[in-house]
Amino acid sequence: MARNTVAEQLVRTLVSAGVTRIYGVVGDSLNPVVDAVRETDGIDWVHVRNEETAAFAAAAQAQVDGSIAVCAGSCGPGNTHLVQGLYDAQRSGAPVLALASHIPSRQIGTQFFQETHPERLFGDVTDFRELVSHPDQMPRLARAAIQHALGSPGVAVLVLPGDIAGRRSTGPADSSPVTGGRATVTPHESEVRELAARINAASKVALFCGAGVRHAHQDVMRLADRVNAPVGHSLRGKEWIQYDNPYDVGMIGLLGYGACHDALEAADLTLLLGTDFPYDDFLPKKGVVQIDHDPRRLGRRVPLELAVHGDVGATLRAALPLVENKPDSSYLYETLRKHERALTRVVDAYTRDIEHHTPIHPEYVANCLDEVADDSAIFTVDTGMNNVWAARYLTPNGRRRVIGSFSHGSMANALPHAIGAAYAAPDRTVVSLSGDGGLSMLLGELITVRQQGLPITTVVFNNSSLGMVKLEMMVDGMPSFQTDHPPVDYAAVARAIGMRSVRVEEPRDVHEALRQALAADEPFLVDVITDPNALSIPSSITAEQVAGFALSAGRTVLQGGVGQMIEMARSNLRNIPRP
Repeated sequence: MARNTVAEQLVRTLVSAGVTRIYGVVGDSLNPVVDAVRETDGIDWVHVRNEETAAFAAAAQAQVDGSIAVCAGSCGPGNTHLVQGLYDAQRSGAPVLALASHIPSRQIGTQFFQETHPERLFGDVTDFRELVSHPDQMPRLARAAIQHALGSPGVAVLVLPGDIAGRRSTGPADSSPVTGGRATVTPHESEVRELAARINAASKVALFCGAGVRHAHQDVMRLADRVNAPVGHSLRGKEWIQYDNPYDVGMIGLLGYGACHDALEAADLTLLLGTDFPYDDFLPKKGVVQIDHDPRRLGRRVPLELAVHGDVGATLRAALPLVENKPDSSYLYETLRKHERALTRVVDAYTRDIEHHTPIHPEYVANCLDEVADDSAIFTVDTGMNNVWAARYLTPNGRRRVIGSFSHGSMANALPHAIGAAYAAPDRTVVSLSGDGGLSMLLGELITVRQQGLPITTVVFNNSSLGMVKLEMMVDGMPSFQTDHPPVDYAAVARAIGMRSVRVEEPRDVHEALRQALAADEPFLVDVITDPNALSIPSSITAEQVAGFALSAGRTVLQGGVGQMIEMARSNLRNIPRP
């Protein structure tokens, strides 16, 4: 029987805003909210094993379906566990509302059991973190938190003491409509004219794209075609710009490949389109123009000749009528040739006898996965070496998604992200590319996947090592230390939980194991024993450069193949007429 509590008022307000689930761990000060979920139609509680997972799952859900997602943590440790995933959500621009329950309101400030100060704790992860100290503040604060999360988009935190949550409410839920900030930011006319003038005056124009080109693929292609510009991208921009792109020259950064760095260095004008790429050592320091819908990002990384505040698509559509054709394609063509040669040089190392090599090359596993996965699959990727395999082997097509902790760089994100993605898109294939180090950190979430019956395919790259950390130590001239651990049979662990699984130790079995897993409409774990020594560092790269992320990008840090991208590069080369 409903008691019309503040918690129930909050939950009904969430339902009115389109929220259908809350991720969290039940208990203690959070119990009034959990009970309100039980009493309310249209919303469920997703029980996870760690609040960190709750925040990661919410972040992934929000990135997949674009709506607000909600996670919750009880007072003290529950809140502190949330922090990791909320950092990831904030830096990914995912609209997430975190419900941080609190100790009894009369005890705040007395060093009570499990007392923390959530308004301080979450200070670096959100601009909105408000304490509900009286029942009359609900549901207005809930409505403000929802709108803030959607409008940023980013994280909002609502702090709710357990005793306040259990009191009777003084009014109805807030059913006001919410909006996700879908308005288009159009640049000022003077900035558009200046942008076009600079493009027209340049002889060599390069485009570098981030996730902000998500809705501007065709606009970027039109500009590249008009001015014969090579198009590079960041890791977050890859899924939105690399497909159907005859001007693609790869990626810069520690995981970079191809001729992107050479293209940017040779250009006399580089356009940064919807990117906040943090490693400024990889970016050119002169002749740079940046376009972004968030003015706070403009000029944050490198000095600019022009800053344009606007959505990438809207800005390019406004500027294109003023942009003149550049008939000389020699710069573009030479860059595409460099790109193809760069990919050809590195691909041999992992194609020769790869189907007979044991332990299995991780590159081979990623390439096989790319071949057998659906065209609309959602991949979630652990931080570390799995970022490398995703960057080089997962082929974008405009429908696939690749989600990772690309801006925060947290370990153990892949499986929690997969949980949120599976809820957001139950009709799509969800694959977690999990490193054994990341999976072991939040291993209990396999129980969550099994308990909730989520048809997630978890592919474990099991090399009994923290591969990226080993690499960092090696290039710094240090012997690897505490990076290796005893072998673990994760397939056996999955079976013990009640999940279908298979352990793969021979390359010839990889394809069939992945096909079997992806065809199963249930949780499935594929434990692949991969080579811990699959890393190789070019001799021209110094330890100091790698340690400072100040590489001469375009020269790959990690030698390795690039899957179907080499065929894309060769195809693009054929499509560009010789000057």
